[in-house]
Amino acid sequence: MATNTIDTYNSLGLATTSSTTTTQKQTLGQEEFLKLLTTQLTHQDPMKPMDNGEFLGQMAQFSTVSGIQDLQASFKDFAASISSDQALQAASLVGRYVSAPSGQALLSAGGSVYGDFELPSSSADVTMKIINPQTGETVRDMNLGALSSGTNEFVWDGMDNDGQLANPGVYTIEVQAQIDGTNTAVATNVYSEVQSVTMGSSGSGLEINLTGLGPVKFNQIKQIL
Repeated sequence: MATNTIDTYNSLGLATTSSTTTTQKQTLGQEEFLKLLTTQLTHQDPMKPMDNGEFLGQMAQFSTVSGIQDLQASFKDFAASISSDQALQAASLVGRYVSAPSGQALLSAGGSVYGDFELPSSSADVTMKIINPQTGETVRDMNLGALSSGTNEFVWDGMDNDGQLANPGVYTIEVQAQIDGTNTAVATNVYSEVQSVTMGSSGSGLEINLTGLGPVKFNQIKQIL
């Protein structure tokens, strides 16, 4: 006896759409797949039973569906474990100082600014400017001289070009290095205190909230000091 495919799907609670409408993707779980296969076997035409090849093909498909679901579950558990470990590790950083990529730094009253930068090769002349982002004025010019490739640290003591203490606040840091006869802008990392940790939503990951810098992705932290 021939069986109407649409009626079979409806009896399993699986909605179908007309070929003239937009096809919607159906996702079958293990239970639904088994119910569908059992229904096919029960209502198959006895004069034209499902051959062995077709049956084995459907069973192989079921194994694939089952395996994918098990794999997805395993990955979810693994991801949850990783997130938990990262949260604990990040929480332990509160109150400590870290190195994070930033072109700005917070100068506290009577304090100094610390950081570093990476040179791709040796430079005969490296300079650094401290700029007030509100006015665009260069507060301090610093000549760091010749430096080798790799990580180089810097310190701004908070003094301006007139030898006076600069006002507390956020300042822009610009480093230029002469490499192969060309002045090259160099990205800087700033040392800052970790204030708190924020759990990101929708898979955005952990964020570390730094004094004067705001939120930084956990995986962007260069070094724990």
